[in-house]
Amino acid sequence: MAHVNESKSKFKEAIRVDPSNIFQIGMGFWASKVLLTAVKLELFTFLAEKPLSGKQIKHRLCLHGRGMYDFLDTLVALGFLERSGIRETAVYANSADANQFLDKNKLSYIGGILEMANNRLYSYWNFLEVGLIKGTPQNELRTGEASFFEKIYADKEKTREFVNAMSGAQMGNFVAFAHQFDFSRYQTLCDIGGAGAQLSAQVVTHNPHMKCMSLDLPPVSPIALENVSKMGVANKVEVVTADFFKDPFPNADVITMGNILHDWGLNEKKALIKKAYNALPKGGSLAVIENIIDNERRENAFGLMMSLNMLIETVDGFDYTMEDFESWALDAGFRDVYQMRLNGPASAVVALK
Repeated sequence: MAHVNESKSKFKEAIRVDPSNIFQIGMGFWASKVLLTAVKLELFTFLAEKPLSGKQIKHRLCLHGRGMYDFLDTLVALGFLERSGIRETAVYANSADANQFLDKNKLSYIGGILEMANNRLYSYWNFLEVGLIKGTPQNELRTGEASFFEKIYADKEKTREFVNAMSGAQMGNFVAFAHQFDFSRYQTLCDIGGAGAQLSAQVVTHNPHMKCMSLDLPPVSPIALENVSKMGVANKVEVVTADFFKDPFPNADVITMGNILHDWGLNEKKALIKKAYNALPKGGSLAVIENIIDNERRENAFGLMMSLNMLIETVDGFDYTMEDFESWALDAGFRDVYQMRLNGPASAVVALK
């Protein structure tokens, strides 16, 4: 009898175990590639103009009929498209999120980073196993080509596309930071590695008393100047050209870094934090915006995968926890550190001098 009860218990336990998460994650590249392909085809940009039938989409994107409705209806099932009718009678439209963030004609477009994921990262992540075994980058450097950044900065249009794509991907976090951070005690800000000056533009837009500097390498400055002019903040945002490793940081009440520290190894991270400390007045703040990993390293899967992406893309870069940052900041001389949640997996970690 005891044997029977034990068998029943094991059977009930087996029923409770669910393999669906294994399938969802293990085959997750299916959903990823469907979305990335739709972005590359600019499907969401076309649908932002007006809803289209399947036949109209077929002709607009030069698609073969086979698989087309499976492709479009997968995007419906994933929540990126809305649909009335079915198959030949179907009319497709963007979901609210896709319409806001995946239409190339909107300033809120974040698809640039998805384009890069499709064109570069998707294939490089196939070498994650090699990276884990060797501890070396698995991007262009793996085959001895010029690095991604060398290629980007050698072409003005590619530089513009990349800088705006990265800024677009962070735009929600920049807006959230500009709203949530208390700027009332401060007058000036310097954004280190400021790319297209989008963070600075958001800060002065939502905090009119602030003056900002956006600091980055020479190939980036024309794009930053173009952006601040387009956004009407050129009188409040100064574009500064410098190398943030070789040159001293400008003095400012607040220093920010958005997705900068994770590109570098531990020594470089500490050096940049120390340079920020030296450039700040007493009472000044260093704010770092990244996908900060939770201290227990159990919840922020995106932050952990971003760190794996740094393995693929950089020589020594990695993402880190709040506790990691706090220890580095306190070692540099900062007196207090706190974390501010932004959008999704992103946070700002703030160190006070």
